[in-house]
Amino acid sequence: MAKVLLLNGPNLNLLGERQPSIYGTTTLKEIEDTVRAKVEQAGHTCVTFQSNSEGALVDWLHHERPADFLILNAAGFTHTSVALRDAVSAIAVPFVEVHISNIYKREPFRAHSYFSDIAEGVMAGLGPRGYDFAAEFALDFLKRGQ
Repeated sequence: MAKVLLLNGPNLNLLGERQPSIYGTTTLKEIEDTVRAKVEQAGHTCVTFQSNSEGALVDWLHHERPADFLILNAAGFTHTSVALRDAVSAIAVPFVEVHISNIYKREPFRAHSYFSDIAEGVMAGLGPRGYDFAAEFALDFLKRGQ
């Protein structure tokens, strides 16, 4: 049985009500429930966390190690947080980076990610379905034993 982490960064607690034209109407709880069900149906454990605080995200990653896979939406910290990148690197867990919106179609500063170059893959612009695809990728990755 593997342990899959789902980590969401700042402002994602407001999904479903925050800028629905960009982020849709699906709530974070709905996303977490969908990912958890998919992972648990495959016989694994899924642990979720969201915080608006960079330090809380780093502390959570340290606390939850060891783990087998990480699904990460660092939100605004994607473009700013060397500390969070260092924490992801330090726990040495394969991961997929997820963005609900297409960060490459938005403001130029959003096109830079501190995580993409160390991620197994990146899901961007697929809405909440990006989390579904990331969970499927994680399960396939774990099944292949990579």
